[in-house]
Amino acid sequence: MNILDCSLADMSRAMREGEVSSLELTRFFLDRIERHNAQINGYIRITADAALAAAEAADKRIRSGDAAPLTGIPYAHKDIFCTEGATTTCASKMLRDFIPPYDATVSAKLKDAGMVMLGKTNMDEFAMGSSTETGDFGPAVNPWGEDRVAGGSSGGSAAVVAAGLAPCATATDTGGSIRQPAAFCGLTGIKPTYGRVSRHGMIAFASSLDQGGVLARNAADCAPVLQAVAGYDARDPTSVQSEVPDYVAALNETRLRGLRIGVVQGLEDDLSDKERAPLELAKAFYTDAGCEIKTLAMPSLKWCIPAYYVIATAECSSNLSRYDGVRYGRRCQNPENLEDLYRRSRGEGFGAEVKRRILVGTHVLSSGYYDAYYLKAQKIRGRIAADFMAAFEQVDVLLTPTTPTTAFKLKEKLDDPVRMYLSDRYTVPANLAGVPAVSVPAGLDDGLPQSFQLIGPHFEEGRLLGMAHAWQTDGDGRMGRPGGFE
Repeated sequence: MNILDCSLADMSRAMREGEVSSLELTRFFLDRIERHNAQINGYIRITADAALAAAEAADKRIRSGDAAPLTGIPYAHKDIFCTEGATTTCASKMLRDFIPPYDATVSAKLKDAGMVMLGKTNMDEFAMGSSTETGDFGPAVNPWGEDRVAGGSSGGSAAVVAAGLAPCATATDTGGSIRQPAAFCGLTGIKPTYGRVSRHGMIAFASSLDQGGVLARNAADCAPVLQAVAGYDARDPTSVQSEVPDYVAALNETRLRGLRIGVVQGLEDDLSDKERAPLELAKAFYTDAGCEIKTLAMPSLKWCIPAYYVIATAECSSNLSRYDGVRYGRRCQNPENLEDLYRRSRGEGFGAEVKRRILVGTHVLSSGYYDAYYLKAQKIRGRIAADFMAAFEQVDVLLTPTTPTTAFKLKEKLDDPVRMYLSDRYTVPANLAGVPAVSVPAGLDDGLPQSFQLIGPHFEEGRLLGMAHAWQTDGDGRMGRPGGFE
């Protein structure tokens, strides 16, 4: 069997039938990591010994007949999820030596499912960025182009899956950090409804926006992993008590005929014909399948970027205040006094982008500016959420671009934060409204992946995955591998 061509279901079946063991799968991916990771810098920590031990335990579980659907399958874990006994850094000097004494809920659920963690993946520092260039371990490189970014903040997770160094990966999404790397690397990436996946043990950036999710080659591989990590968690006060449907069954149970797909008026106007091509292909496919395409207005979307960056930076400022050299995080050497301790600990521990966002967030929360910026941004957020609810009274799902362009070049936007922030303009609306969204690959443009995005009402992840699966089995959604990683 060609492991790189296998779906997660294929791997699971092969292990149950004795064609391959989890130990063999794990060694296969560890060998690929050893050969290719230096090229893309997707992993920042390889947990080989723990992975081999977990694989042996998974094989025993399979032989005993006590296996879950994902038992024995390797995966890559974003370095924002706490992992007991394994360093968790958020790609920051501030947490360079942090070894959590507990597992995040997502980590624990994947461990309970019997999955095998290969290592922790690169990311933007504290998930703040759109290119995985702001972290302390150097940039992650897109396997589709050695001079291209992998996207951010989950760029390391996207890079290793695209390069075949893991069959799937965890990721997080505050303003597009699952979907944008998925789009740049030719993967399927799903951001669930806010509260669907526990944030316990997921190191916070912006608490009202952060959400864990999954990256994989296709929707069929995303579904079982999302199934494993979704669900209510009493340790997370934002976790939602809502029954988790069968996402795997939804792949083939979703009926396209009669679905109403909304296209937002004016949203694509500044895209070139080549950039708009994936949307046109998707419209044609879903129309042929019996869907109705409707154009509708969502006027508040033009305010998404400013509202998002006010709210996100404010919450970042609050969340990261705990890293002061006393309670949490890096502590400077030989401080002269308390002020020097705070100043040097934070100055040495945080990178430029994190400092920038803390400063902006502190400003918008300060006396005299709170009403003008933060309160106004929250009111706009309410309008955006209301526009989504009104839209979903007219249509079942929205079809939009995921990104304005294909993957841009390394360092191209690193010194221009505003240009970098604008690359998230199609993804941040779903985070502000708390609704689920999935990025779906749709061919290549000059050798770089293109995509489109499907956004649904709250808790409709199954429908989104089913629509993506239909495209990937009957449409133009089959993606090969980047050159050199076959």
